[in-house]
Amino acid sequence: MTAKVVFITGSSRGIGAACALLAAERGYAVCINYLHNQAAAQQVVEAIERAGGTAVALQGDVASEDNVTAMFRAIDARFGRLDALVNNAGILQRQMRVDQMDAARLNQILATNVTGSFLCAREAVRRMSTAHGGAGGAIVNLSSRAAVLGAAGEYVDYAASKAAVDALTIGLAREVAGEGIRVNGVRPGLIRTDIHASGGEPGRVDRLEAAVPMGRGGQPIEVAHAVLWLLADESSYVTGSIIDVAGGR
Repeated sequence: MTAKVVFITGSSRGIGAACALLAAERGYAVCINYLHNQAAAQQVVEAIERAGGTAVALQGDVASEDNVTAMFRAIDARFGRLDALVNNAGILQRQMRVDQMDAARLNQILATNVTGSFLCAREAVRRMSTAHGGAGGAIVNLSSRAAVLGAAGEYVDYAASKAAVDALTIGLAREVAGEGIRVNGVRPGLIRTDIHASGGEPGRVDRLEAAVPMGRGGQPIEVAHAVLWLLADESSYVTGSIIDVAGGR
């Protein structure tokens, strides 16, 4: 039997890379997406291959409709099937208040985090939905606890984009529940990845972890376990749900 195929956006590092490695361990053929860092993506591919798995790296910007369609066509050509999508690619910019933000910043955040998630979900549904001749599948959207907390004084734009991802999760889940596709979300809290450096504060987790009831920041693999559970048959009656992986905060 051909291995199930999962496409994980933004999977050359951090939570995406952890999801890719765990998915391969669980028997998936993994399509790894990266924007700029080909070397990092190739390292994930090679780690999977050394362990006996199958992986391919796909360069592309999820904010570009042409890039998205090209990546999905590459998956069609290589594997001829798609069983799961993890919408993980996301960006944030330097910490600032809303009264300092300009439209260029807002549009860039929304294009990647919201439009990118919609475009990838669209292509996945076109391949997996029984209404389109597919065999069903699962989608997991990576949100953030910022969607609930608001990220005041830091990333209200990022928080708003992730709230939109939550709405996508709930709405799409109801839309395709009768077509063999489950759609769920994961909201990570303070996780030790290098995304915080993109916001100008590499030590952000260290500063804030005392406010987490569990008293520490999380690890990417802890998020990946939630993602892979939502992709698996063990969660077969779960759709339109969002799991917080945030240590209680």
